[in-house]
Amino acid sequence: MAEEAETEIGKLQEMTARARVVLWDFDGPICGLFASYPAEQVAYGLVDWLEGQGLRGLLTDGERESLDPQAVLRAVDRRHPRSDLALELEEQLTQEELRAAKSAMPTAYADPLMHTWSAVGARLAITANNSPVVAKSYLENRGLLSRFAPHVYGRTRKLHLLKPDPHCLNRALRAMDAAAQDALMIGDADTDFLAAQAAGVPFLGYARNQRKRKCLREAGATAIVDSLEPVLRVVRTMGGLK
Repeated sequence: MAEEAETEIGKLQEMTARARVVLWDFDGPICGLFASYPAEQVAYGLVDWLEGQGLRGLLTDGERESLDPQAVLRAVDRRHPRSDLALELEEQLTQEELRAAKSAMPTAYADPLMHTWSAVGARLAITANNSPVVAKSYLENRGLLSRFAPHVYGRTRKLHLLKPDPHCLNRALRAMDAAAQDALMIGDADTDFLAAQAAGVPFLGYARNQRKRKCLREAGATAIVDSLEPVLRVVRTMGGLK
């Protein structure tokens, strides 16, 4: 076990030493957006709204029972791409995310890690499927927005470009004039890993539970942590901090 832990720390040291730019997914690595305002409640709300519009048949039984509001939004956009319906549903999801952000739970060690990584010279960006308005609101309330601004890249009206498409990662890299190999993405979903892979960006998975770890492993991720604490220790050491 000691040897395995040593190997993991060595891998973290290598990844963080190379990273001049750190691309963060938002919900998961930075906070539990729906910690106090369940995502399934939001998903059911979107489904109820569609049914109220007489559009029950637009979703499959599986999609209607989805616990993921993003899955409901994707399903509508697949069938009616770039439509007013999809955009109205996206706006509803943004409002629900803003409501959830007020009671979001910070991920353990995330705040000091972001402050420390920025302090030792890395540049930070958000690359998320959540609304950028929501990410900015949360970061501002936590005193973190200055560590990222203006590099907050989230969901746009081009819903087909959500991760696993690498669009938001490529936007961040272009805006920061950074090469993919000089960046590192931190994410907790298979879509994060697949987007990083498509963009050529090294990936560090954050898995808060076994289900997340299994999902990341099955997608192909090999570097996964269940806490950001060892990452913080490595970054502090890298910067000569204690």
